[in-house]
Amino acid sequence: MHKIIVGLFRLTRKIFIKTFILITKLISKIILLGNGVKFGKNITIKGLVSVDVRRGGVMTIGNNFSLNNGSFFNKIGRQQNSIFVVQEDAILKIGNNVGMSSVAIVCSKKVTIGDYVKIGGSTVIYDTDFHSLDYKTRADNVLDKQYVKKSEVSIGDNAFIGAHCIILKGVAIGEGAIVGAGSVVTKSIPPFEIWGGNPAKFIKKIN
Repeated sequence: MHKIIVGLFRLTRKIFIKTFILITKLISKIILLGNGVKFGKNITIKGLVSVDVRRGGVMTIGNNFSLNNGSFFNKIGRQQNSIFVVQEDAILKIGNNVGMSSVAIVCSKKVTIGDYVKIGGSTVIYDTDFHSLDYKTRADNVLDKQYVKKSEVSIGDNAFIGAHCIILKGVAIGEGAIVGAGSVVTKSIPPFEIWGGNPAKFIKKIN
C-alpha cells in the first residue's frame, strides 16, 4: 500500500510539474513581450517572473537563457520569483547561455551580463544606491531622485556568482571570476580570481 501511495504521488507530481512549467513558460514569455524585451532562441523559464521595463528602458536576453523561479524550481533559494526592473532610459543586457535562479536585478543606468555566466539563487544586482546618502536630500522625494548615485555594473563571460550574493553599483566582475556564496561585492574583481566575504575580498587566482 505504501509503495502504491508513493508511486501515485510521484506520478501526480511529475504531471503537475510538467504542466506548471508549460503554463508559466507561456505566461512569462507574454510578460517579456509585453515589456518590449527582446530575447533569443531556446529560452527556458520555470516559474513566474516579474518584469518592469519603463519608458525608454531596454532589456535584451541572448540565446539559451535559463531561469528558475521560487523554491519549487530553485531548491537552494528562498521563496522568490525573479525580478527584473529597468528604469527609464536604462539598459539591461543578458548574453548567451546564461543561467540564473530567483534573482533580483534593478537597473537604473546599465547592467551587462556576458556569455556563459551562472548566477546562484537569490542573488541581487543593483547599479544604484536607490536613495541619496544625505539625510536632508532624502527627506525631499524630488531631490532624492535627482541626487541618487548610479554606476554601471558588468559581469564578464564565464563568471560564476554563488548563491545569495549582493552585487553593488560600479562593480565590474572580470571574465572567469568566481564570487563565493553570500558575498557582498563592493569593488571590481579582476578576471580569473576567486573572491568572497562581506565585503568580498581576494581569495586566490584561478589557474
